[in-house]
Amino acid sequence: MKNEYTLGSKVMMKKSHPCGTNEWEITRMGADIKIKCLNCGRTIMLTRVEFNKKLKKVIKQ
Repeated sequence: MKNEYTLGSKVMMKKSHPCGTNEWEITRMGADIKIKCLNCGRTIMLTRVEFNKKLKKVIKQ
């Protein structure tokens, strides 16, 4: 899954968020990737390597 995602892509992560969903939107890209939960709106920042490990699939680009 190398670079199948861009800014604004909807992605599904392997583990679900405590609010109950595992769907996120990419809001910032660089050395780190910032993603926003589509259910509760919480944002987290992950390194690109960590993000690629936790990514399950890209839903929509």
